[in-house]
Amino acid sequence: MKIDLFNHFFPKRYFEQFIDTGGIRDIGKRVRNIQAIHDVEFRFKVMDEIRAQYGDYCQVLTLPAPPIEAVGDPSKSPEIARIANDGLAELVSKHPDRFIAFAASVPMNNPEEAVKEIGRSVTDLGARGIQIYTNVNGGPLDAAELAPIFEEAARLDLTILMHPTRGADFADYKTEQKSLYEIWWTLGWPYETACAMSRMTFAGFFDRWPALRIVTHHLGGMVPYFEGRVGYGWDQLGSRTSDVDYKALLKSMKQRPIDYLRMFYGDTALFGARAGTVCGLDFFGVDHVLFASDTPFEPTPGLFIRETIKVLDSLELTAEHRKQIYEGNARRLLKLP
Repeated sequence: MKIDLFNHFFPKRYFEQFIDTGGIRDIGKRVRNIQAIHDVEFRFKVMDEIRAQYGDYCQVLTLPAPPIEAVGDPSKSPEIARIANDGLAELVSKHPDRFIAFAASVPMNNPEEAVKEIGRSVTDLGARGIQIYTNVNGGPLDAAELAPIFEEAARLDLTILMHPTRGADFADYKTEQKSLYEIWWTLGWPYETACAMSRMTFAGFFDRWPALRIVTHHLGGMVPYFEGRVGYGWDQLGSRTSDVDYKALLKSMKQRPIDYLRMFYGDTALFGARAGTVCGLDFFGVDHVLFASDTPFEPTPGLFIRETIKVLDSLELTAEHRKQIYEGNARRLLKLP
């Protein structure tokens, strides 16, 4: 079986109430124009084509961008999250052969309510993990007020799926007001992932919560490719900074920065990039890589699923390792039967 860990779908009520209204720009424009992102029968048609070609295939559902906290302010986001999670849970309940599980969305701009929604989603709805984004409306994930969310995920032994987010309002140059040519997405999202991983590393996430499991979308963003910079480069942390004593921080860490970065997991949603997949596998190791396609954001329906499978099947992997990536690691992390 191939378990597609990180793909996206809007439940009907959520899509109609919050997305199809036209109020969200940039990524909102993108998601409104993809049939397979909200039309369940069309989604099944694409999945049937994949099954006919590759055999048993199912999906773990996650909500597409934008993040919950970008859709509503702290007074509204908890209810928005409940509507999203109720819809995803209903899809899993109705179609367990198609959708094997879902990861709950949480209102990160309201940490107290986010903790409550994690508990409700797991206990009442059967969520197998939670989805967060690489920043919270521009703020870092290592902000003190967000710690209870990670504390709850660790307490419940949940896997966290971390999705990048960044908009056109994040300019490429200080002299400009916006990012051009969708650089904010193409290059900005991999940077966002690498940045969030790095902040968590230096904030001591894995010392504080040793069993924390975080799957980074798109195979760790920039991190695997920059193994040398995050390795030997950060072994010299503090040598380039005059106003902060980072050397003391480095000495206080139980492991090298790169060792903490390898504790993250990555998915294979690289849109058919073979070299990137090899790089990510080499960095994280087979135990920390999971099959995912990022469907339905492809130019033609099912393209990313087919391209990702094509890449994985071209690699010199043992049958055991191939099964780990396609299925075993997802079952282990999400505690699937």
